[in-house]
Amino acid sequence: MIIILIGIVLVFAAYNLRQTNSPLAANSGLIRILGIIVILVGLALKCIVQVDAGKVGVQSLFGNVNKKTLNSGLNFVNPLVDVTEMDLKTQNYTMSGVNDEGTKSGDDAIKVLSADGLEVTIDLTVLFRIIPIEAPNIYKAIGVNYVDVIVRPLSRTRIRDISANYDAVALYSSKRDEFQLKIFNAIEKDFKGRGIVLEQLLVRNITLPESVKKTIESKINAEQDAQKMQFVLQKETQEAERKRVEAQGIADYQRIITSTLTDRQLQYEQIKAQKELAASPNAKIVIMGNGKGSQVLLNTN
Repeated sequence: MIIILIGIVLVFAAYNLRQTNSPLAANSGLIRILGIIVILVGLALKCIVQVDAGKVGVQSLFGNVNKKTLNSGLNFVNPLVDVTEMDLKTQNYTMSGVNDEGTKSGDDAIKVLSADGLEVTIDLTVLFRIIPIEAPNIYKAIGVNYVDVIVRPLSRTRIRDISANYDAVALYSSKRDEFQLKIFNAIEKDFKGRGIVLEQLLVRNITLPESVKKTIESKINAEQDAQKMQFVLQKETQEAERKRVEAQGIADYQRIITSTLTDRQLQYEQIKAQKELAASPNAKIVIMGNGKGSQVLLNTN
């Protein structure tokens, strides 16, 4: 637009020079031609619009929004049309209680009241994108600031509405996945009616009141202690069973040995042991006999 204005200024300057006796009046024709060329160049540049990758161009002419969008790349348009780019890529909006972690600075976490009247703080991330063919309608009805107008308030409202149906402890533990799914379904429906696709909703953190956290921690510790005691009892039971089996095996062994041994067998084993002892090079005393009659004492050094 600036180039066109420069060209118009040059044409008017050439016309004014012709009305004066200035030494430059002889060059007025050249200046006028130059101005016309500049205007034509400006119009040509205005007819060519580049839309960046991952974006779509929305055309508006004197406040009227054209339903036909411009794809990424070079596009030829009416030089009087204003083109506004809108992002088609996946965007994320994070509401967090940690400073500088969320989209807005400071504490932007969502504080809700649970069914049991406790205040719960929720950190949330919303992943979304706009529908390309709906870009003109979004621009016309909402504008380019659709994140603050639609995404943020709808997400926070739905979370507050749905969390009122759950107890604080349930939100933190057993009902967390169900809670996240219900929020997703509700927000997805709202977004779809506005030309926005909800891709994913992430409940990043749920913070309970300190008193409730201590109660939960005490309960978890008690459950862990009970599980530990159950493990110890199970281990002791297994050890007792092992000892019982071992004792039974020993008893069975002794019973079998007792029932099969004879005096002749014992005498044979005694002779074998004495022979092995006699063959040893160490100093020894060998007592020979069966203990009922005479015994012979041998001292070998």
